[in-house]
Parts: sequence; C-alpha cells; structure tokens
Amino acid sequence: MGKITFLGTGTSQGVPMIGCSCPVCTSENPKDNRLRTSALVEVDGFRILIDCGPDFRQQMLREKITDIDAVILTHQHKDHTGGMDDIRAFNYFRKSAFPIYAETNVQDSLKMEYSYAFAEYKYPGVPEYKLHTIDENPFSISKILPDGNTISLTITPIRVYHYMLPILGFRFGNMAYITDGSRIPEEEFKKLRGLDLFIINTVRKEKHISHFSLPEALDIIKKVAAPRNYLTHLSHQIGTHAHLESILPSNVQPAYDGLKLDF
Repeated sequence: MGKITFLGTGTSQGVPMIGCSCPVCTSENPKDNRLRTSALVEVDGFRILIDCGPDFRQQMLREKITDIDAVILTHQHKDHTGGMDDIRAFNYFRKSAFPIYAETNVQDSLKMEYSYAFAEYKYPGVPEYKLHTIDENPFSISKILPDGNTISLTITPIRVYHYMLPILGFRFGNMAYITDGSRIPEEEFKKLRGLDLFIINTVRKEKHISHFSLPEALDIIKKVAAPRNYLTHLSHQIGTHAHLESILPSNVQPAYDGLKLDF
C-alpha cells in the first residue's frame, strides 16, 4: 500500500493567476486554489517528492512535511524546479547532500539555474545536491534504516513528450503519475497496464500545443483502463472544480491541492 499527496495541481502560473478576475480565479472554493504541480509519494518506507516547483516551501509547511528521502524530476521547466534552493533546509538537518534523480539534460539545466550550488568554491549555506542519472529504464532508490538494514524502492519511468521535449512520468507499484505530457509513445503504454490509480495532466478543454486537452486525457484514461483516475496540472481555463466534477465520467475526478489517495 502507498499514498500520494497532491501538493499542487495547477499550471505554471498557478490558480488564481495574477491579474485575472475570471470565475475560477475569483472562486471562493478552496479547491480552485492551485499551487504549481507537485506530489509526495509514500510507499514501502520511502517518501519521494515528484518535482520541486516555486511553491515547494509553502507546500512543505502546509502539509507539515519535515523530511523526504529524495526528489525525482519530470523535467527542467521552472514550475517544476523553481523551489530547489529550499532543499538546503534538508541539508541543514541531515548534514549531507540531498539525492536528486533526473535525466542528464535536466541536471544540465540545474547546473545552469543553480550554478552557485555547483561552484568549485561554494558560498556557505548554499544547497547541496547529490545527482543521480535516470532515463526511461527502471531505477532503484535505497536508504539505510536506523537499525542498520537497507531498503530499496524500484520506480518505473514512463517516457512522455511535452511538445518536443522528452520528459518522464513515473510508476510506483499500481499507481502512475504523468504531468506536462502532450504525447505518450505507443510502446510506453505497456508500462501502464494493470494500474489501480492513474494520474494525468490536462490544462483545458481545447487543444494545447504542449499539454493534453481534456478530450485527449480522457482518451488516454480509457486506453489505460485503470478503475480510478485523477486529473492534475489544471488551469483556470478548464473551469471550476465543481464544474469539472459535474462533467467528468464517474471513474475520473479532478485532483486538488492537499488531496490524499491510497493505492
């Protein structure tokens, strides 16, 4: 058994969007307030953060999360990596570099965006990362327990395309999480067989160049055929949470910030 907590379920600008007075951005329903997309997965003794966006600090404090075992990054865009400086809080308490799992091109972006963290002579107090290279092949994360035993967790990446950019979704046991996708190669669907819980992004009802539209996401959900499905990375253009609930099939729900699901 595992658990996923939706730390944020909004697009790159969040909801409400600065300067917008649409019905979604002015909604009084807290489920329509969406921080940038991120999730915490707790499974087999591990707490894994998927993406570390600009709202990372706020999300950790809101959920009272005091430690995690690793961060895995789907891709390098700022709404998914903009909170990486705040990893230094974990450095402070752990007295060690923090494990980050990402593809090579994502690591290259981090080294540019956070050059001070990779400098030869570091300024005191900058974040410290221990980079681990991943690709579309399964990988394992290990840790040593207080009793001296070592446990491991195997994660299956799913190759996804964010317009032309190759990015990763992730499968943990019978749950899979895909964000920022606009295309899944046909051969990757074998990794999505037998799911109990499937999470996929959509930003609006109309077609979008780099994200699944709602009809496209629903087509993929039908193809994957998981009994439980949730939508994330939602923009204000898709309508309110209540509106989405009213139009979606019974096996599909809009996620919202703070939602916790077992799998």
